[in-house]
Amino acid sequence: MNNKLSLLAERREQLVAQAAAQRTALAQSIEPWRTPLTWVDLGLDALRILKRRPVWVVGGVAMLAAMRLNRVGKWLRRGWITWQVVQKLRSR
Repeated sequence: MNNKLSLLAERREQLVAQAAAQRTALAQSIEPWRTPLTWVDLGLDALRILKRRPVWVVGGVAMLAAMRLNRVGKWLRRGWITWQVVQKLRSR
């Protein structure tokens, strides 16, 4: 029984060392994605805020309409296309 426990302890040591090596390798491979994923996370947070406060969206659209900028139509089209893409990605 004692021999079995020592074998289990050795195996556990090997597995712990292997897990540590895998964590290090994963951290190194994910590092280039850290900044882009941070931006994505911030964007998703902004979308969640807007989803909880739709009055802000309506107010923003009303402000753009009141300003009557020539570029409003172009930005609204871009926003609409973005909205459609987000909805299609959510439906997957």
